[in-house]
Amino acid sequence: MSNKTSTGQKTSTKLFVNGVLILTVSNILVKVIGLLFKIPLHGYLGDEGMGYFNAAYTIYTAFFMISTAGLPVAISYMVSRSRAAGNFNQVKKIFRLAFWLFFIIGSAGMLALFFGADFFANTVAELPQSKYCIMAIAPTLFFVCLTSAFRGYFQGHQVMWPTAVSQLLESLGKLLIGILLAIWSTSQGHETYITAAWTIFGLTVGVFCGMVFIFITKLLYNTNTVNAEYALPDSYTMQTESTKSLLRELVVMAVPVTLSSSVMSLANLIDLTVISRRLQSIGFTAAGASAIYGNYTTLAVPMFNLIPVLVYPIGYSLVPMISALLVQKEEQRAHRVMTSSLKTAAILSMPCTVGMAVLAEPILTMIYGSANLHSKYVAMESELLGDSVYMQYIGQSGTSASLAAPLLSILAISSFLVSMLAITNSVLQAHKRPYLPLISMLVGAAAKILASYVLIGNPNIGIYGAPISTGICYVIVVLFNFYFCARYANFRPSVRKVFLKPLIASALCGLTAVGAYALLDRLIASHFVTTAFAIAAAAVVYLVVLLLTGALDKEDFDFIPKGQTLYRLLGKMHLVK
Repeated sequence: MSNKTSTGQKTSTKLFVNGVLILTVSNILVKVIGLLFKIPLHGYLGDEGMGYFNAAYTIYTAFFMISTAGLPVAISYMVSRSRAAGNFNQVKKIFRLAFWLFFIIGSAGMLALFFGADFFANTVAELPQSKYCIMAIAPTLFFVCLTSAFRGYFQGHQVMWPTAVSQLLESLGKLLIGILLAIWSTSQGHETYITAAWTIFGLTVGVFCGMVFIFITKLLYNTNTVNAEYALPDSYTMQTESTKSLLRELVVMAVPVTLSSSVMSLANLIDLTVISRRLQSIGFTAAGASAIYGNYTTLAVPMFNLIPVLVYPIGYSLVPMISALLVQKEEQRAHRVMTSSLKTAAILSMPCTVGMAVLAEPILTMIYGSANLHSKYVAMESELLGDSVYMQYIGQSGTSASLAAPLLSILAISSFLVSMLAITNSVLQAHKRPYLPLISMLVGAAAKILASYVLIGNPNIGIYGAPISTGICYVIVVLFNFYFCARYANFRPSVRKVFLKPLIASALCGLTAVGAYALLDRLIASHFVTTAFAIAAAAVVYLVVLLLTGALDKEDFDFIPKGQTLYRLLGKMHLVK
Protein backbone atom coordinates (compact mmCIF):
# COMPACT_ATOMS: atom_id res chain seq x y z
CA MET A 1 0.00 0.00 0.00
CA SER A 2 1.41 3.40 -0.95
CA ASN A 3 2.18 6.04 1.63
CA LYS A 4 -0.36 8.36 0.04
CA THR A 5 -3.10 5.75 0.29
CA SER A 6 -2.23 5.01 3.91
CA THR A 7 -2.25 8.73 4.74
CA GLY A 8 -5.58 9.12 2.94
CA GLN A 9 -7.15 6.31 4.94
CA LYS A 10 -5.98 7.88 8.18
CA THR A 11 -7.34 11.27 7.12
CA SER A 12 -10.77 9.96 6.09
CA THR A 13 -11.04 7.78 9.22
CA LYS A 14 -10.11 10.74 11.42
CA LEU A 15 -12.70 12.92 9.68
CA PHE A 16 -15.31 10.19 10.16
CA VAL A 17 -14.57 9.80 13.88
CA ASN A 18 -14.42 13.54 14.51
CA GLY A 19 -17.65 14.05 12.59
CA VAL A 20 -19.49 11.43 14.64
CA LEU A 21 -18.17 12.90 17.89
CA ILE A 22 -19.06 16.48 16.95
CA LEU A 23 -22.57 15.62 15.81
CA THR A 24 -23.19 13.45 18.89
CA VAL A 25 -22.23 16.25 21.27
CA SER A 26 -24.26 18.71 19.21
CA ASN A 27 -27.36 16.49 19.21
CA ILE A 28 -27.17 16.02 22.98
CA LEU A 29 -26.81 19.77 23.55
CA VAL A 30 -29.73 20.47 21.19
CA LYS A 31 -31.91 18.03 23.17
CA VAL A 32 -30.92 19.69 26.47
CA ILE A 33 -31.62 23.15 25.06
CA GLY A 34 -34.99 21.94 23.78
CA LEU A 35 -35.87 20.69 27.26
CA LEU A 36 -34.78 24.00 28.82
CA PHE A 37 -36.96 25.79 26.26
CA LYS A 38 -40.11 23.79 27.00
CA ILE A 39 -40.02 24.21 30.78
CA PRO A 40 -40.51 28.02 30.92
CA LEU A 41 -42.42 28.21 27.64
CA HIS A 42 -45.52 26.55 29.05
CA GLY A 43 -45.49 29.02 31.93
CA TYR A 44 -45.74 31.99 29.57
CA LEU A 45 -48.09 30.52 26.97
CA GLY A 46 -50.24 28.15 29.03
CA ASP A 47 -52.24 25.35 27.44
CA GLU A 48 -53.98 27.68 25.01
CA GLY A 49 -50.80 29.32 23.74
CA MET A 50 -49.02 25.98 23.47
CA GLY A 51 -51.91 24.79 21.31
CA TYR A 52 -51.28 27.60 18.80
CA PHE A 53 -47.51 27.10 19.01
CA ASN A 54 -47.64 23.33 18.49
CA ALA A 55 -50.22 23.55 15.69
CA ALA A 56 -47.96 25.89 13.71
CA TYR A 57 -44.86 23.85 14.48
CA THR A 58 -46.53 20.60 13.40
CA ILE A 59 -47.56 22.11 10.06
CA TYR A 60 -44.07 23.57 9.60
CA THR A 61 -42.51 20.18 10.39
CA ALA A 62 -44.54 18.53 7.63
CA PHE A 63 -43.26 21.10 5.11
CA PHE A 64 -39.76 20.76 6.54
CA MET A 65 -39.71 16.98 6.08
CA ILE A 66 -40.92 17.20 2.49
CA SER A 67 -38.46 20.00 1.64
CA THR A 68 -35.25 18.88 3.35
CA ALA A 69 -35.33 15.21 4.41
CA GLY A 70 -33.76 13.74 1.28
CA LEU A 71 -31.78 16.41 -0.55
CA PRO A 72 -28.96 16.89 2.02
CA VAL A 73 -28.34 13.12 1.93
CA ALA A 74 -28.29 13.22 -1.88
CA ILE A 75 -25.91 16.20 -1.92
CA SER A 76 -23.63 14.51 0.62
CA TYR A 77 -23.55 11.33 -1.44
CA MET A 78 -22.91 13.07 -4.77
CA VAL A 79 -20.26 15.45 -3.40
CA SER A 80 -18.46 12.55 -1.74
CA ARG A 81 -18.41 10.43 -4.90
CA SER A 82 -17.22 13.32 -7.06
CA ARG A 83 -14.45 14.15 -4.56
CA ALA A 84 -13.34 10.52 -4.44
CA ALA A 85 -13.12 10.53 -8.25
CA GLY A 86 -10.96 13.67 -8.04
CA ASN A 87 -13.53 15.77 -9.94
CA PHE A 88 -13.53 18.92 -7.83
CA ASN A 89 -15.20 21.04 -10.51
CA GLN A 90 -18.18 18.72 -10.38
CA VAL A 91 -18.34 19.19 -6.59
CA LYS A 92 -18.73 22.93 -7.14
CA LYS A 93 -21.36 22.36 -9.82
CA ILE A 94 -23.37 20.01 -7.56
CA PHE A 95 -23.39 22.59 -4.78
CA ARG A 96 -24.50 25.42 -7.08
CA LEU A 97 -27.29 23.27 -8.47
CA ALA A 98 -28.38 22.16 -5.00
CA PHE A 99 -28.28 25.72 -3.65
CA TRP A 100 -30.60 27.09 -6.32
CA LEU A 101 -32.86 24.05 -6.07
CA PHE A 102 -33.17 24.62 -2.32
CA PHE A 103 -33.69 28.35 -2.95
CA ILE A 104 -36.69 27.58 -5.15
CA ILE A 105 -38.11 24.93 -2.78
CA GLY A 106 -37.61 27.15 0.27
CA SER A 107 -39.18 30.17 -1.41
CA ALA A 108 -42.20 28.17 -2.56
CA GLY A 109 -42.66 26.62 0.88
CA MET A 110 -42.33 29.94 2.68
CA LEU A 111 -44.87 31.64 0.42
CA ALA A 112 -47.27 28.70 0.72
CA LEU A 113 -47.09 28.82 4.52
CA PHE A 114 -47.31 32.60 4.81
CA PHE A 115 -50.14 33.27 2.33
CA GLY A 116 -51.87 29.98 3.13
CA ALA A 117 -51.80 30.61 6.89
CA ASP A 118 -55.58 31.14 7.01
CA PHE A 119 -56.22 27.85 5.25
CA PHE A 120 -53.85 25.85 7.43
CA ALA A 121 -55.12 27.46 10.63
CA ASN A 122 -58.82 27.01 9.84
CA THR A 123 -58.88 23.78 7.84
CA VAL A 124 -55.90 21.74 8.98
CA ALA A 125 -55.37 22.81 12.59
CA GLU A 126 -58.95 24.01 13.18
CA LEU A 127 -57.44 26.76 15.37
CA PRO A 128 -58.10 30.04 13.48
CA GLN A 129 -55.84 32.17 15.66
CA SER A 130 -52.85 29.90 15.05
CA LYS A 131 -52.44 31.64 11.68
CA TYR A 132 -50.21 34.27 13.29
CA CYS A 133 -47.84 31.56 14.50
CA ILE A 134 -47.84 29.98 11.04
CA MET A 135 -47.00 33.34 9.45
CA ALA A 136 -44.21 33.91 12.00
CA ILE A 137 -42.56 30.55 11.34
CA ALA A 138 -42.97 30.65 7.53
CA PRO A 139 -39.57 32.32 6.80
CA THR A 140 -37.89 29.54 8.78
CA LEU A 141 -38.57 27.13 5.95
CA PHE A 142 -36.65 29.32 3.50
CA PHE A 143 -33.70 29.75 5.86
CA VAL A 144 -33.51 26.07 6.78
CA CYS A 145 -33.63 25.02 3.12
CA LEU A 146 -30.59 27.14 2.27
CA THR A 147 -28.84 25.88 5.40
CA SER A 148 -29.53 22.29 4.33
CA ALA A 149 -27.71 22.86 1.02
CA PHE A 150 -24.60 23.95 2.92
CA ARG A 151 -24.92 21.07 5.39
CA GLY A 152 -25.09 18.50 2.59
CA TYR A 153 -22.00 20.07 1.00
CA PHE A 154 -19.97 19.96 4.22
CA GLN A 155 -21.14 16.43 5.07
CA GLY A 156 -19.97 15.34 1.63
CA HIS A 157 -16.52 16.58 2.67
CA GLN A 158 -16.89 14.67 5.99
CA VAL A 159 -16.68 18.01 7.81
CA MET A 160 -19.46 18.03 10.40
CA TRP A 161 -18.69 20.95 12.71
CA PRO A 162 -20.46 23.61 10.56
CA THR A 163 -23.63 21.50 10.76
CA ALA A 164 -23.21 21.07 14.52
CA VAL A 165 -22.61 24.77 15.22
CA SER A 166 -25.50 25.88 13.02
CA GLN A 167 -27.81 23.46 14.86
CA LEU A 168 -26.69 24.88 18.19
CA LEU A 169 -27.26 28.44 16.99
CA GLU A 170 -30.78 27.50 15.90
CA SER A 171 -31.54 25.95 19.29
CA LEU A 172 -30.01 28.81 21.26
CA GLY A 173 -31.97 31.30 19.20
CA LYS A 174 -35.16 29.39 19.89
CA LEU A 175 -34.35 29.27 23.61
CA LEU A 176 -32.99 32.77 24.28
CA ILE A 177 -34.76 34.90 21.69
CA GLY A 178 -38.01 32.93 21.93
CA ILE A 179 -38.21 33.25 25.71
CA LEU A 180 -37.19 36.93 25.64
CA LEU A 181 -39.90 37.67 23.07
CA ALA A 182 -42.42 35.74 25.17
CA ILE A 183 -41.50 37.82 28.24
CA TRP A 184 -41.70 41.06 26.27
CA SER A 185 -45.03 40.19 24.63
CA THR A 186 -46.52 39.16 27.98
CA SER A 187 -45.37 42.44 29.57
CA GLN A 188 -47.09 44.34 26.75
CA GLY A 189 -50.39 42.63 27.57
CA HIS A 190 -50.72 41.00 24.15
CA GLU A 191 -53.31 38.32 23.52
CA THR A 192 -52.12 34.74 24.01
CA TYR A 193 -52.04 33.96 20.29
CA ILE A 194 -49.89 37.04 19.62
CA THR A 195 -47.47 36.04 22.39
CA ALA A 196 -47.28 32.54 20.89
CA ALA A 197 -46.47 34.06 17.48
CA TRP A 198 -43.68 36.21 18.93
CA THR A 199 -42.30 33.17 20.74
CA ILE A 200 -42.19 30.97 17.65
CA PHE A 201 -40.53 33.85 15.80
CA GLY A 202 -37.52 33.14 18.03
CA LEU A 203 -37.03 29.91 16.08
CA THR A 204 -37.07 31.88 12.83
CA VAL A 205 -34.37 34.23 14.13
CA GLY A 206 -32.31 31.29 15.41
CA VAL A 207 -32.45 29.47 12.07
CA PHE A 208 -31.51 32.72 10.29
CA CYS A 209 -28.43 33.03 12.53
CA GLY A 210 -27.50 29.42 11.79
CA MET A 211 -27.83 30.10 8.05
CA VAL A 212 -25.64 33.22 8.22
CA PHE A 213 -22.98 31.30 10.16
CA ILE A 214 -22.79 28.38 7.74
CA PHE A 215 -22.83 30.77 4.75
CA ILE A 216 -19.82 32.67 6.12
CA THR A 217 -18.10 29.35 6.92
CA LYS A 218 -18.54 28.25 3.30
CA LEU A 219 -17.01 31.52 2.06
CA LEU A 220 -13.96 31.02 4.26
CA TYR A 221 -13.71 27.26 3.76
CA ASN A 222 -10.50 25.93 2.18
CA THR A 223 -11.06 22.52 0.60
CA ASN A 224 -7.40 21.87 -0.23
CA THR A 225 -6.64 20.02 3.02
CA VAL A 226 -9.59 17.60 2.98
CA ASN A 227 -9.30 17.09 -0.80
CA ALA A 228 -5.56 16.35 -0.78
CA GLU A 229 -6.02 12.56 -0.65
CA TYR A 230 -8.18 12.63 -3.81
CA ALA A 231 -6.33 15.28 -5.85
CA LEU A 232 -5.41 14.46 -9.47
CA PRO A 233 -3.49 16.57 -12.01
CA ASP A 234 -6.73 17.42 -13.85
CA SER A 235 -9.02 17.74 -10.79
CA TYR A 236 -9.93 21.34 -11.66
CA THR A 237 -10.16 20.85 -15.41
CA MET A 238 -11.94 17.48 -15.54
CA GLN A 239 -15.18 17.41 -17.53
CA THR A 240 -18.38 17.49 -15.47
CA GLU A 241 -21.71 15.81 -16.03
CA SER A 242 -24.53 17.87 -17.51
CA THR A 243 -26.84 19.87 -15.28
CA LYS A 244 -29.76 17.71 -16.39
CA SER A 245 -27.91 14.51 -15.44
CA LEU A 246 -26.89 15.86 -12.04
CA LEU A 247 -30.40 17.12 -11.34
CA ARG A 248 -31.84 13.72 -12.25
CA GLU A 249 -29.39 12.01 -9.88
CA LEU A 250 -30.29 14.43 -7.08
CA VAL A 251 -33.98 13.73 -7.49
CA VAL A 252 -33.56 9.95 -7.84
CA MET A 253 -31.56 9.90 -4.61
CA ALA A 254 -33.58 12.47 -2.65
CA VAL A 255 -37.17 11.43 -3.35
CA PRO A 256 -37.00 7.89 -1.84
CA VAL A 257 -35.17 9.23 1.24
CA THR A 258 -37.79 11.96 1.65
CA LEU A 259 -40.65 9.50 1.25
CA SER A 260 -39.16 6.95 3.66
CA SER A 261 -38.61 9.73 6.23
CA SER A 262 -42.20 10.89 5.78
CA VAL A 263 -43.81 7.44 5.93
CA MET A 264 -43.40 7.04 9.69
CA SER A 265 -44.55 10.61 10.33
CA LEU A 266 -47.69 9.86 8.34
CA ALA A 267 -48.11 6.52 10.11
CA ASN A 268 -47.81 8.22 13.50
CA LEU A 269 -50.43 10.76 12.44
CA ILE A 270 -52.79 7.96 11.42
CA ASP A 271 -51.84 6.10 14.59
CA LEU A 272 -53.09 9.05 16.64
CA THR A 273 -56.57 8.65 15.20
CA VAL A 274 -56.47 4.85 15.52
CA ILE A 275 -55.39 4.95 19.18
CA SER A 276 -58.00 7.49 20.18
CA ARG A 277 -60.87 5.72 18.44
CA ARG A 278 -59.90 2.23 19.56
CA LEU A 279 -59.55 3.32 23.18
CA GLN A 280 -63.04 4.79 22.98
CA SER A 281 -64.29 1.56 21.42
CA ILE A 282 -63.34 -0.34 24.59
CA GLY A 283 -65.09 2.07 26.94
CA PHE A 284 -62.92 5.16 27.39
CA THR A 285 -64.51 8.58 26.99
CA ALA A 286 -62.86 11.01 24.57
CA ALA A 287 -61.26 12.83 27.52
CA GLY A 288 -60.05 9.56 29.04
CA ALA A 289 -58.53 8.41 25.77
CA SER A 290 -56.84 11.79 25.38
CA ALA A 291 -55.42 11.59 28.91
CA ILE A 292 -53.99 8.10 28.44
CA TYR A 293 -52.59 8.94 25.01
CA GLY A 294 -51.14 12.18 26.40
CA ASN A 295 -49.37 10.27 29.17
CA TYR A 296 -47.87 7.85 26.63
CA THR A 297 -46.69 10.50 24.17
CA THR A 298 -45.48 12.99 26.79
CA LEU A 299 -43.48 10.62 29.00
CA ALA A 300 -42.69 7.35 27.19
CA VAL A 301 -42.21 8.45 23.58
CA PRO A 302 -39.67 11.26 24.22
CA MET A 303 -37.53 8.87 26.29
CA PHE A 304 -37.69 6.29 23.49
CA ASN A 305 -36.42 8.93 21.06
CA LEU A 306 -33.38 9.79 23.18
CA ILE A 307 -31.29 6.66 22.57
CA PRO A 308 -31.10 6.87 18.74
CA VAL A 309 -29.70 10.40 19.11
CA LEU A 310 -26.39 8.73 20.00
CA VAL A 311 -26.44 6.71 16.78
CA TYR A 312 -27.79 9.14 14.16
CA PRO A 313 -24.42 10.94 13.79
CA ILE A 314 -22.80 7.64 12.77
CA GLY A 315 -25.40 7.25 10.03
CA TYR A 316 -24.93 10.84 8.82
CA SER A 317 -21.15 10.38 8.59
CA LEU A 318 -21.36 6.89 7.09
CA VAL A 319 -22.96 7.83 3.75
CA PRO A 320 -20.16 10.08 2.40
CA MET A 321 -17.38 7.82 3.69
CA ILE A 322 -18.77 4.59 2.23
CA SER A 323 -19.61 6.36 -1.03
CA ALA A 324 -16.03 7.53 -1.40
CA LEU A 325 -14.60 4.08 -0.60
CA LEU A 326 -16.82 2.42 -3.19
CA VAL A 327 -15.67 4.87 -5.86
CA GLN A 328 -12.07 3.99 -4.97
CA LYS A 329 -12.92 0.25 -5.23
CA GLU A 330 -11.96 -0.31 -1.58
CA GLU A 331 -14.77 -2.77 -0.85
CA GLN A 332 -12.87 -4.53 1.96
CA ARG A 333 -12.30 -1.31 3.86
CA ALA A 334 -15.90 -0.24 3.24
CA HIS A 335 -17.07 -3.53 4.77
CA ARG A 336 -14.85 -2.95 7.78
CA VAL A 337 -16.26 0.57 8.28
CA MET A 338 -19.84 -0.69 8.00
CA THR A 339 -19.20 -3.51 10.48
CA SER A 340 -17.51 -1.22 13.00
CA SER A 341 -20.31 1.35 12.63
CA LEU A 342 -23.00 -1.26 13.22
CA LYS A 343 -21.09 -2.70 16.19
CA THR A 344 -20.65 0.78 17.67
CA ALA A 345 -24.36 1.46 17.26
CA ALA A 346 -25.15 -1.83 19.02
CA ILE A 347 -22.68 -1.12 21.83
CA LEU A 348 -24.20 2.33 22.40
CA SER A 349 -27.87 1.44 22.12
CA MET A 350 -28.11 -2.01 23.76
CA PRO A 351 -27.26 -1.03 27.37
CA CYS A 352 -29.41 2.10 27.13
CA THR A 353 -32.31 -0.01 25.88
CA VAL A 354 -31.96 -2.59 28.65
CA GLY A 355 -31.41 0.05 31.32
CA MET A 356 -34.43 2.04 30.22
CA ALA A 357 -36.58 -1.10 30.18
CA VAL A 358 -35.66 -2.26 33.71
CA LEU A 359 -35.48 1.20 35.33
CA ALA A 360 -38.37 2.80 33.46
CA GLU A 361 -40.28 4.06 36.49
CA PRO A 362 -37.25 5.33 38.47
CA ILE A 363 -35.95 7.17 35.38
CA LEU A 364 -39.33 8.73 34.58
CA THR A 365 -39.84 9.73 38.21
CA MET A 366 -36.36 11.28 38.33
CA ILE A 367 -37.05 13.39 35.24
CA TYR A 368 -40.75 14.21 35.45
CA GLY A 369 -41.42 13.87 39.18
CA SER A 370 -44.25 11.90 40.74
CA ALA A 371 -47.25 14.10 40.03
CA ASN A 372 -50.61 12.37 40.36
CA LEU A 373 -52.01 11.91 36.88
CA HIS A 374 -55.58 11.56 38.08
CA SER A 375 -55.68 14.87 39.93
CA LYS A 376 -53.84 16.62 37.10
CA TYR A 377 -56.33 15.65 34.44
CA VAL A 378 -59.42 15.91 36.62
CA ALA A 379 -58.50 19.56 37.10
CA MET A 380 -58.60 19.92 33.33
CA GLU A 381 -61.38 17.53 32.38
CA SER A 382 -64.15 16.83 34.86
CA GLU A 383 -65.52 14.30 32.41
CA LEU A 384 -62.79 11.91 33.54
CA LEU A 385 -64.57 11.47 36.87
CA GLY A 386 -67.35 9.69 35.05
CA ASP A 387 -65.03 7.52 32.98
CA SER A 388 -65.15 4.24 34.89
CA VAL A 389 -62.70 2.52 32.51
CA TYR A 390 -60.20 5.36 32.93
CA MET A 391 -60.59 5.38 36.72
CA GLN A 392 -60.07 1.63 36.86
CA TYR A 393 -57.05 1.93 34.59
CA ILE A 394 -55.16 4.51 36.65
CA GLY A 395 -56.11 3.14 40.06
CA GLN A 396 -56.38 5.27 43.16
CA SER A 397 -52.68 6.16 43.43
CA GLY A 398 -51.62 6.19 39.81
CA THR A 399 -48.90 8.69 38.95
CA SER A 400 -47.69 9.84 35.57
CA ALA A 401 -44.43 7.93 35.95
CA SER A 402 -45.99 4.70 37.20
CA LEU A 403 -48.52 4.69 34.37
CA ALA A 404 -45.98 5.41 31.65
CA ALA A 405 -43.30 3.06 33.03
CA PRO A 406 -44.64 -0.24 31.61
CA LEU A 407 -45.30 1.49 28.31
CA LEU A 408 -41.68 2.70 28.21
CA SER A 409 -40.39 -0.75 29.18
CA ILE A 410 -42.13 -2.22 26.12
CA LEU A 411 -41.18 0.68 23.87
CA ALA A 412 -37.50 0.61 24.88
CA ILE A 413 -36.67 -2.33 22.57
CA SER A 414 -37.69 -0.16 19.62
CA SER A 415 -34.90 2.30 20.50
CA PHE A 416 -32.35 -0.39 19.70
CA LEU A 417 -34.18 -1.27 16.48
CA VAL A 418 -34.28 2.38 15.35
CA SER A 419 -30.53 2.55 15.97
CA MET A 420 -30.02 -0.45 13.68
CA LEU A 421 -32.33 1.17 11.16
CA ALA A 422 -30.21 4.34 11.08
CA ILE A 423 -27.07 2.39 10.13
CA THR A 424 -28.66 0.05 7.59
CA ASN A 425 -30.44 2.98 5.91
CA SER A 426 -27.09 4.72 5.47
CA VAL A 427 -25.48 1.55 4.08
CA LEU A 428 -28.21 1.21 1.47
CA GLN A 429 -28.10 4.91 0.58
CA ALA A 430 -24.31 4.76 0.14
CA HIS A 431 -24.79 1.79 -2.24
CA LYS A 432 -27.22 3.80 -4.42
CA ARG A 433 -30.26 1.88 -3.14
CA PRO A 434 -32.21 4.68 -1.40
CA TYR A 435 -35.57 3.26 -2.46
CA LEU A 436 -35.11 0.02 -0.50
CA PRO A 437 -35.59 1.61 2.97
CA LEU A 438 -38.80 3.11 1.58
CA ILE A 439 -40.11 -0.41 0.89
CA SER A 440 -39.13 -1.47 4.41
CA MET A 441 -40.84 1.56 5.96
CA LEU A 442 -44.05 1.11 3.98
CA VAL A 443 -44.40 -2.52 5.07
CA GLY A 444 -43.53 -1.65 8.68
CA ALA A 445 -45.92 1.30 8.80
CA ALA A 446 -48.78 -0.81 7.45
CA ALA A 447 -48.06 -3.47 10.08
CA LYS A 448 -47.94 -0.80 12.81
CA ILE A 449 -51.35 0.62 11.92
CA LEU A 450 -52.94 -2.85 11.62
CA ALA A 451 -51.39 -4.03 14.90
CA SER A 452 -52.50 -0.86 16.70
CA TYR A 453 -56.07 -1.32 15.49
CA VAL A 454 -56.26 -4.96 16.58
CA LEU A 455 -54.32 -4.78 19.86
CA ILE A 456 -55.64 -1.50 21.28
CA GLY A 457 -59.18 -2.61 20.54
CA ASN A 458 -58.65 -5.58 22.88
CA PRO A 459 -59.76 -4.53 26.39
CA ASN A 460 -57.08 -6.75 27.94
CA ILE A 461 -54.33 -4.88 26.07
CA GLY A 462 -55.59 -1.33 25.50
CA ILE A 463 -52.91 1.37 25.29
CA TYR A 464 -50.17 -1.25 25.65
CA GLY A 465 -50.93 -2.10 22.04
CA ALA A 466 -49.31 1.21 21.01
CA PRO A 467 -45.71 0.36 22.06
CA ILE A 468 -46.21 -3.28 21.02
CA SER A 469 -47.27 -2.23 17.52
CA THR A 470 -44.27 0.12 17.32
CA GLY A 471 -42.00 -2.81 18.17
CA ILE A 472 -43.65 -5.01 15.54
CA CYS A 473 -43.18 -2.22 12.99
CA TYR A 474 -39.46 -1.77 13.60
CA VAL A 475 -38.72 -5.49 13.79
CA ILE A 476 -40.18 -5.84 10.29
CA VAL A 477 -38.36 -2.75 8.98
CA VAL A 478 -34.98 -3.82 10.37
CA LEU A 479 -35.32 -7.41 9.09
CA PHE A 480 -36.17 -6.10 5.61
CA ASN A 481 -33.21 -3.72 5.75
CA PHE A 482 -30.75 -6.42 6.80
CA TYR A 483 -32.01 -8.61 3.96
CA PHE A 484 -31.52 -5.75 1.49
CA CYS A 485 -28.03 -5.05 2.90
CA ALA A 486 -27.05 -8.70 2.42
CA ARG A 487 -28.43 -8.91 -1.11
CA TYR A 488 -27.53 -5.52 -2.58
CA ALA A 489 -24.57 -4.35 -0.46
CA ASN A 490 -23.01 -7.76 0.25
CA PHE A 491 -23.06 -6.79 3.93
CA ARG A 492 -23.64 -9.73 6.28
CA PRO A 493 -22.47 -8.77 9.77
CA SER A 494 -21.42 -11.49 12.21
CA VAL A 495 -24.12 -11.96 14.84
CA ARG A 496 -21.56 -13.17 17.39
CA LYS A 497 -19.10 -10.31 16.91
CA VAL A 498 -21.59 -7.48 16.44
CA PHE A 499 -24.50 -8.41 18.71
CA LEU A 500 -23.85 -11.35 21.06
CA LYS A 501 -21.08 -9.92 23.24
CA PRO A 502 -22.77 -6.51 23.70
CA LEU A 503 -25.98 -8.39 24.52
CA ILE A 504 -24.25 -10.40 27.29
CA ALA A 505 -22.72 -7.23 28.70
CA SER A 506 -26.09 -5.44 28.47
CA ALA A 507 -27.88 -8.26 30.33
CA LEU A 508 -25.38 -8.02 33.20
CA CYS A 509 -25.73 -4.25 33.04
CA GLY A 510 -29.51 -4.58 33.48
CA LEU A 511 -29.15 -6.98 36.42
CA THR A 512 -26.72 -4.59 38.07
CA ALA A 513 -29.10 -1.66 37.56
CA VAL A 514 -32.01 -3.51 39.18
CA GLY A 515 -29.91 -4.83 42.08
CA ALA A 516 -28.18 -1.53 42.77
CA TYR A 517 -31.46 0.39 42.71
CA ALA A 518 -33.18 -2.09 45.06
CA LEU A 519 -30.26 -1.89 47.51
CA LEU A 520 -29.73 1.86 47.39
CA ASP A 521 -33.43 2.61 47.61
CA ARG A 522 -33.36 1.19 51.14
CA LEU A 523 -30.27 3.15 52.16
CA ILE A 524 -30.65 6.54 50.46
CA ALA A 525 -33.68 8.81 50.83
CA SER A 526 -33.07 10.81 47.64
CA HIS A 527 -34.72 9.17 44.64
CA PHE A 528 -32.53 11.16 42.24
CA VAL A 529 -29.31 10.01 43.92
CA THR A 530 -30.49 6.39 44.09
CA THR A 531 -31.38 6.27 40.39
CA ALA A 532 -28.21 8.10 39.31
CA PHE A 533 -25.97 5.74 41.32
CA ALA A 534 -27.79 2.67 39.95
CA ILE A 535 -27.27 3.89 36.40
CA ALA A 536 -23.61 4.67 37.08
CA ALA A 537 -22.98 1.23 38.63
CA ALA A 538 -24.64 -0.47 35.65
CA ALA A 539 -22.52 1.57 33.23
CA VAL A 540 -19.28 0.56 34.97
CA VAL A 541 -20.24 -3.13 34.91
CA TYR A 542 -21.19 -2.87 31.24
CA LEU A 543 -17.87 -1.34 30.22
CA VAL A 544 -15.83 -3.88 32.20
CA VAL A 545 -17.76 -6.89 30.84
CA LEU A 546 -17.58 -5.44 27.33
CA LEU A 547 -13.79 -5.28 27.55
CA LEU A 548 -13.35 -8.64 29.26
CA THR A 549 -15.43 -10.45 26.63
CA GLY A 550 -13.33 -8.93 23.86
CA ALA A 551 -16.29 -7.22 22.21
CA LEU A 552 -13.98 -4.53 20.83
CA ASP A 553 -11.26 -5.56 18.37
CA LYS A 554 -8.09 -3.56 17.94
CA GLU A 555 -9.30 -2.15 14.63
CA ASP A 556 -12.51 -0.89 16.28
CA PHE A 557 -10.41 1.55 18.28
CA ASP A 558 -9.56 3.30 15.00
CA PHE A 559 -13.12 4.62 15.11
CA ILE A 560 -12.83 6.05 18.64
CA PRO A 561 -11.21 9.46 19.33
CA LYS A 562 -7.63 8.79 20.52
CA GLY A 563 -8.55 5.13 20.09
CA GLN A 564 -5.09 3.65 19.68
CA THR A 565 -3.80 5.49 22.74
CA LEU A 566 -6.77 4.16 24.68
CA TYR A 567 -6.12 0.66 23.32
CA ARG A 568 -2.51 0.69 24.54
CA LEU A 569 -3.61 1.91 27.98
CA LEU A 570 -6.25 -0.83 28.29
CA GLY A 571 -3.71 -3.37 27.08
CA LYS A 572 -1.41 -2.50 29.97
CA MET A 573 -4.35 -3.12 32.30
CA HIS A 574 -4.98 -6.50 30.56
CA LEU A 575 -8.52 -5.42 29.63
CA VAL A 576 -8.00 -5.97 25.90
CA LYS A 577 -6.02 -8.51 23.93
